[in-house]
Amino acid sequence: MVPRPVRLLTAAVFALAGLIFVTSFNTAKGTNIRTDASLLKLSDLIHERDRKNADLGRSAARVRREVDALASRDDGSTEAEDARLRALEKAAGTEELTGAALTVTLDDAPPDARANPGYPEPQPNDLVIHQQDLQAVVNALWQGGARGIRVMDQRLISTSAVRCVGNTLILQGRVYSPPYRITAVGDREKLSKALADSPAIQNYQLYVKAYGLGWQVDEHKRQTLPGYTGTVDLHYAKPAGSAGSTG
Repeated sequence: MVPRPVRLLTAAVFALAGLIFVTSFNTAKGTNIRTDASLLKLSDLIHERDRKNADLGRSAARVRREVDALASRDDGSTEAEDARLRALEKAAGTEELTGAALTVTLDDAPPDARANPGYPEPQPNDLVIHQQDLQAVVNALWQGGARGIRVMDQRLISTSAVRCVGNTLILQGRVYSPPYRITAVGDREKLSKALADSPAIQNYQLYVKAYGLGWQVDEHKRQTLPGYTGTVDLHYAKPAGSAGSTG
């Protein structure tokens, strides 16, 4: 006969196993826990949302072209009104822009980067591109009279915000990793001078010399920037309890 303490221990083990099974069932609620979206890596969710945003962007571009085709039909407007509309579209960045251009490429330092002689050993933040670096280039190009700017494959407009999380760029719902390419259409000499005169870029150049951060400027005789295809509606937060939902 099995001793009483052993029988009691066996019963306790089976009871505990049953409790675990019931708890697992209630937690899953009939779903597959292993593949539940809440357990996916955040990076996977970000890339999936990025793909969806890219698809939506292409869809919006198709619809915009259809709208433009309909708008090009004779609607009774005068030539002066049509000219004013085209000027506004160019200023808003919703039309393609072609002309002489300049491209700035920023990149993280090599993985095995070490300090060049005369400089202290780098901290991790010294070796990656930051939001202020991208903003410095964009601001300098606008200051240099850029007629239009493209960051990666997207045209900037007046409401565009260049934001980074770590060293990952988030622009108009899309996610990008370095190297970052910024192209501006305008007078190349003025654009180059604006880059050279920018105090923020001068500071960035110190890190280029010290740790090997990427910096490259290429000139183009002719470059075409795409028109902005996203929404031009402003989105903003509303106080809790106000009519409507958060935009």
